[in-house]
Parts: sequence; structure tokens; C-alpha cells
Amino acid sequence: MNFNFLKQFHFCIYTAGFLIPLILTTSVNAGVPLDRIVAIVNEDVIMQSELRNKLRALINQISEQNTQLPPRDIMERQVLEQLIMNKLQLQFAANTGILVDDETLNRAISNIAAENKVNLSQFREILERDGYSYEAFREDIRNEIVIARLRQRQVDNRISVTDREIDYHLANEEVQGGIETEYRLSHILIAIPEDATPEEIEQVKLVAGKALEDLANGEDFAKLARTISDGQQAQDGGDLGWRKADDIPNLFAGQVSTLQEGEVSELIQNPSGFHIIKLTEVRSGDKFMVTQTLARHILIRPNELVTDNDAKTRLEQLLIRLKGGDNFEELARSHSEDPGSAVNGGDLGWSNPGDMVPEFENEMNRLEPGEISEPFRSPFGWHIVQVLERRQHDNTEDLKRARAREIIRARKIEEAQLNWLRDLRDEAYVEYRLDDI
Repeated sequence: MNFNFLKQFHFCIYTAGFLIPLILTTSVNAGVPLDRIVAIVNEDVIMQSELRNKLRALINQISEQNTQLPPRDIMERQVLEQLIMNKLQLQFAANTGILVDDETLNRAISNIAAENKVNLSQFREILERDGYSYEAFREDIRNEIVIARLRQRQVDNRISVTDREIDYHLANEEVQGGIETEYRLSHILIAIPEDATPEEIEQVKLVAGKALEDLANGEDFAKLARTISDGQQAQDGGDLGWRKADDIPNLFAGQVSTLQEGEVSELIQNPSGFHIIKLTEVRSGDKFMVTQTLARHILIRPNELVTDNDAKTRLEQLLIRLKGGDNFEELARSHSEDPGSAVNGGDLGWSNPGDMVPEFENEMNRLEPGEISEPFRSPFGWHIVQVLERRQHDNTEDLKRARAREIIRARKIEEAQLNWLRDLRDEAYVEYRLDDI
């Protein structure tokens, strides 16, 4: 098995729909030159070694994709700014008491190892064999979890979407005639540094032009986005998700209207940089039909006094009584430990696909109307379930409202995060010393 992918692997922490990328940067090298300060961030500093390691990892990623490197000074500035913003967020988190315990950290790293189909011991060996410090890697992951929790607390959890906002969004869609078609877009941004000279802008344009050429020659858009894009969705392959026509930024709308599914735009320039858009998919707003299930159940929860086997045995005895003709509703009212449904005779109401936990839904889906399951386990305890009826249901309106809520919330979070980070940066003392090296 080839584990060289670790040199370019991006570890990600997901929180409330927000993705935070982490690039492996901490390596072990002999003969490291004398370290120097490249930036002062409030009462903390960023060392040249931190910048060097981060920059080296980024260069390795781009080189392994056979993609032209941007000018080194531009890359240095971009990487340094990212380190500064991370440092500011970690300082804020420390001052407000956000901590990540070792148990949470170990679980996150174990999940990363499992996703790469190795155990934790093998994962550590791979890291160290490829020149990465495992302990430093742990702290990188810890920091990323801290930042994710910080952003969730300071921004994401404060975002709400009202029914009135959803109604207005849907009404606006109807007025603008964009309700019938949705577009899934992917995005690459090659950023122009602030106060860039004409020569620097030309260099950035060359990089963007090379990316466009690579795409024309068959390069995978998502892979290229992960490698070179400066956009917020870079580590998600540049995926901007599904958007109605009126949700497409004006900058891209003109290009999207001329593209066929799968086609890539020409370079689009604005003050932030050069953009490339791909129209990944198109779908119509047809009716969305789902199979709904009406079911009822009896739940027995294991606890300090009731073992797992005891709970299962109690349900087996109840199942015998049901097969003997006892009334399901009466047994549910008397024995079920699900307070939400027991008072209604175990009735769960009509459920859509995905409403129930997978263990429950899988058992329920195996049953024909009228059939009762054998006892089975879910995270909530032991169940028996009876399917009463199934029907086809037009779920279009619910889906439209759910999508509208998602669009509005994502837009609000993006704007709020940018404003919060801008305020954090404006209130900080930052002194650059990169030019002194």
C-alpha cells in the first residue's frame, strides 16, 4: 500500500456545515537553520520555522500535482496571513476557556486513521516515516478542533433563520422565475494579494491561466481546487453546492448562463483575484416524492438495574403476547419507555426516509404493513416495531423550505464569519518582520 498521499493529505474537522482544513506541516529535519521571528501577533510570535514548514508542505502539494507554483513571495505572504489568523483565533479561544481534552483528541485522530484504513499505531509509523512529528501533529489537530469550536460558538450558534425569511426567499424565487432550475457550481480562486503591483497581478494571472489550461487538458477540477484555490471551499473541491439562479453571485451569473453541464468558464477577474467556475450539474425543480411509513414501537432501555439481555428478554415476552392476540397499543402504553410515543400506544406518526436512526429504519424497512419485527437494538435501547401503512407523499414543499433554510443560514454564516474574523484582525496588534529576513 502506498502511503505517500500523507505528504498532501488534508485533515478536516466538520462543524455545523463548516469545513476547516489542516495541512500537515510539522516535520522533523536535521540541521535546521537559526530560527527568527517573522511576525508578532499581540503578545505571541510566529517563527520562521513555522512559516517554512507550512510553506514547504504547500509547495510539496502543488508540485506533486504537476502544477505551476505561484511566486514564492506571494505564497509566503498568503501562508503567513493564514498563520496570523490561526494564532489570533487560538489566542481568543484560550482567553475564553475553550479546551480540547486528550480523549476528544485521541478520538479525532483515531477517526482520521480509520478513514485511511489503518490503525492508530500504523498511522503514527507512517507519519514519522514520512518525516512528520506525531506529537506536533497531535497539537495541530487539537488547534483545529479548538478553532472549529470557537467559530461554532462565536458565529454559527448565533445564526438563526426565521419562517418569515424562508417565506420571503421562496416568494422571491417565484417572482424571479428561478424556482424551476438549480445549478451545482464548483469554484477556483487564484487570489491577488492586497496592494499587489501590476507585475504581481500578471504573475497571478499566469497561474490562473495555467489552471484553466490544465482543466482543458482533462485535469480533475476538484483535485485542482484542493491544490491551488484560495477560495473558502477549496478543501471541499471548490464545491459551492446547489444554488437557484438568484443565489448565484452576480460575478458568475453571466458565465453560468452560457455554460453547458460539465463546462468550465473563462477567467473571471475582480479585485479579489481570478475565478474559474464549473457548472457541475443542473437539475429541475420537479416534484420530490418520498415513501413515508406509519409505524409504532415498544422501547425497553437498559440501565443500572436492567441489563441488555433483560431488556431483550422482556421484549421477547411481549412479542409472544402480541402474537397471542394482545393489543399493541395497550402493551405500548404499559411497557414502552419512549415517553414521546408510549402515551399514543407507541404511534410514531408518518416518517420520511432519514428521520429515524439507521438501525431502526433498516428494521422498519424490512417489514410489510401489519408485520411486527423481532427485538432489535438501536442507540436508544431494544425495540419491537410494527409497520401499519406506507404511502407515497409529495415532499416538495418541505424540501423547498429545508433548502431555503440551508441557503439562508449558509449565507448568514459566511458573512458573519468574515465580519468576525475581520474584527478580530482589526483589533489585534500585528507586526510583520518577514522583510527583515
